Amino acid sequence: MWAALVCVAGHVPLPLTATDYLELLPVRWQAITERGIRIHHRTYDHDLLAPHRGHASLVAARGGKWEVHINPHDLRQIWVRLPDDQLTEIPWIHRDHTHHPFNENTWNHIRTTITHYTGHDYDSREADLADALDQLMRRARNQTATRVEQHLLARTASTRALPAGPHEPGRQGEPDPDADRTGPTTDHDSLDELDDSPDENTIEDDGADSHTPHTGYGLYDPATEALKW
Repeated sequence: MWAALVCVAGHVPLPLTATDYLELLPVRWQAITERGIRIHHRTYDHDLLAPHRGHASLVAARGGKWEVHINPHDLRQIWVRLPDDQLTEIPWIHRDHTHHPFNENTWNHIRTTITHYTGHDYDSREADLADALDQLMRRARNQTATRVEQHLLARTASTRALPAGPHEPGRQGEPDPDADRTGPTTDHDSLDELDDSPDENTIEDDGADSHTPHTGYGLYDPATEALKW
C-alpha cells in the first residue's frame, strides 16, 4: 500500500537535524573514570563530566556504563548521554592539535608504526600518538606522505564533518576564520604550538597514487538534499 500510494501522492522529504545525526551514530557503552572516557588509547574529557566521574549511569542493564555515540569517520570527539537525556559533545584531549578528521584505521596505523615513546605512562604515550598523527597529516599537506598514508587519509578527507550539536554554542553555522587563508605550512616541534595553516576539507594528492579513487563514506547532507526539492 505504501508503494502504491507514494506513486499517487508522492512524499515530503524531511531533512535530518543535527540531533538526528547524533542519535543515529554508532553506540558503545563506556565508564566515566577520573580521567574521562578512554577508547582505544584516546582520552575524551571535559569539565561537564566532573559530576559523573567514577559514578554509574542509570542504565542498570548496561552495568552502569554510559551511552556514548561515535562518528566512525571523525574520532576527534564523542557524544555522551548525560542524565538530562541529551547527547553532549566531549572532545579528545588532543583535538586542538589535529586539524582534520581521522578514523580508526588511521589511528591503528599510527599505533602500529610508532615504536618509540618519550615516556612510559599512559598520558605520554597518548601524546606521542597524537604528535605522530599530527605529523602524518602535515606530510599529507606537504605531499610527502607515503602511498599507504595517502590511501588511509583519502578515505577520511572526503567525508563531511557532523553539524554542530545542540550543546556546541557558537559553533553551528559559524564560519571558519581560516577558510580563505592560504600559505605554506610550517612544521612545529611541539604539540603546544598550533598549526596556522588552512583547515582544508580535502588533502591534495601528489600524483603518486592518482589512480586510487577517493571513496570516502560521505554522510547525508540535509542542506544539499533540501536544495534538490
